[in-house]
Amino acid sequence: MALTNFILTVAGVSAVILLLRSDVKQSAVVFRRNVKRIRHWLEQESASATKAAEKAVPKELESKVLPKDIPKKDKH
Repeated sequence: MALTNFILTVAGVSAVILLLRSDVKQSAVVFRRNVKRIRHWLEQESASATKAAEKAVPKELESKVLPKDIPKKDKH
C-alpha cells in the first residue's frame, strides 16, 4: 500500500510540474508578445508626437506691460 501511495504521489507531482512548466512557457511567450506590442505602440506615439511638434509653428508670447509697471525717471 505504501508503495502504491508513493507511486501515485510521484505521478501526481510529475503531472503538476509538467502542466506548470508548459503554463509558465506559454505565459512567458504571451508576456514577450505584449511587451513587443506595447513598445511598438510607444514608438508610434513618439514618432507621431515628434512629427506634430515639427509641424506646429511656435507661438510668440505677447508681453503686455501696464504703464504703472514702468518706472518713471526723475528729472533733477
